[in-house]
Amino acid sequence: MDWTPIEAPSLEDIESLAHAAFAELPGEFRSLTGDVTFLVRDFPDETTIQAMNLESEFDILGLFHGPTLADQQAGRAHGHATMIFLYRRPILDYWAEHSDSLGAIVRHVLIHEIGHHFGLSDADMHAIEDEAG
Repeated sequence: MDWTPIEAPSLEDIESLAHAAFAELPGEFRSLTGDVTFLVRDFPDETTIQAMNLESEFDILGLFHGPTLADQQAGRAHGHATMIFLYRRPILDYWAEHSDSLGAIVRHVLIHEIGHHFGLSDADMHAIEDEAG
C-alpha cells in the first residue's frame, strides 16, 4: 500500500464516524440523548482541562454535555442542548497505540460518554457495544 498520499483523519472525518456509529446504536440507548450534536475539536479547551483536573490534553477522548436523565423525565431538558465533544488528537493517539479500528474507538467513546452521563454500569455499556458492534 502506498501511504504517501494518506492524511490523518480530519475533524470532519471524525464527525462522520460519530454520526455513523451513533446511528448503529440501539434505539433505546440513542433515545436517552434526544437530539444530539457532535462537536469535534482537536483538544479539550482549557476550562475543561482544569475542571476535570487533567494532567494532559491527551487524557480525555470525549465529553458528554447535556441534561441528565432526571431532567429529561421531569421535563426540564427543554432548551438545553445535548452535545458530545470528541477530541480528535487524543482519539488518534489512542488509535495509534491500540489495535482497534478508528470507527470502533469512536463508537466506544460515544457509548461511554452517554452511558456514564446517564449512570449506566460498565456491564450495561459493554452489552450495548456488543449489540452495536
